[in-house]
Amino acid sequence: MSDVLALAEARLLTALGEPDARAAVTFLGTDRIEVLRFRAADDDGGGAGEIVRYATLGMSAHPMTDPTAAFADPLRGPRAELVLTVRAGRADTDKVLRPLAVLAATPQVEGLIVAPGASLDTGEPLWPGAPFTSVLVAESGGLVPDLELEPPLDPVRFLPLLPMTPNEAAWKRVHGAAALQERWLRSGTDLRDPLRAGVPLGE
Repeated sequence: MSDVLALAEARLLTALGEPDARAAVTFLGTDRIEVLRFRAADDDGGGAGEIVRYATLGMSAHPMTDPTAAFADPLRGPRAELVLTVRAGRADTDKVLRPLAVLAATPQVEGLIVAPGASLDTGEPLWPGAPFTSVLVAESGGLVPDLELEPPLDPVRFLPLLPMTPNEAAWKRVHGAAALQERWLRSGTDLRDPLRAGVPLGE
C-alpha cells in the first residue's frame, strides 16, 4: 500500500531529517525494500563524532501475519520498519544495506511477526569485520514515534535493532531479551560501536 509507505517515509524524515543516500533491494516473490541512510551528530553526550542510521522502507506495506493463522487479513495485523544506529567511520557499515533488507523481507518470505524481544539472524556478518550476525529487536516509540493509521489498520512501529554477538544471541535465547539488555546496561556497553566486543556473560 503506497499510501502507508508514503506516510512511513514522512515520519522517518520528520524524526531523522533528510536521508543522504538510499538503496533498493528486491527479492524474488516480495515487494521492493528500500534502505535509507541518515547522518547526524553524536547525540548521546559521548563526545564529538557522527552517527549513521539505516532505516528500512517497505516492510510496513503489508501487515505481518501469524503463520499459524488460517486466514491472512489484508488489513489488520502489526506493521513495522527497522532502524539501526551505529557510529560512523569505524567500519564499512554501508554493507549492512542488504542484510537489513533481508530482515525487512522476512515477514513476507517466512510469514514471521517481528516484535520487540525477538532475535533476527542474517547468517552472515552485518558488515565486513562485524562481530555480529544477528540483532535484538528493541521497543519502538523512542527515536521515531509510532505512526498511527486510519482504522482498522494497525500503527507502523519503527523498531530499533541492537546487534548481538553469537555468544550474546545464545545467552539471550536462554535468559531472555530483558536479561541481556540489563547486562549491556550494567556493563556500560556502547551498542552503537560497530566493532564492540561482546558483553561479559559469566554468572
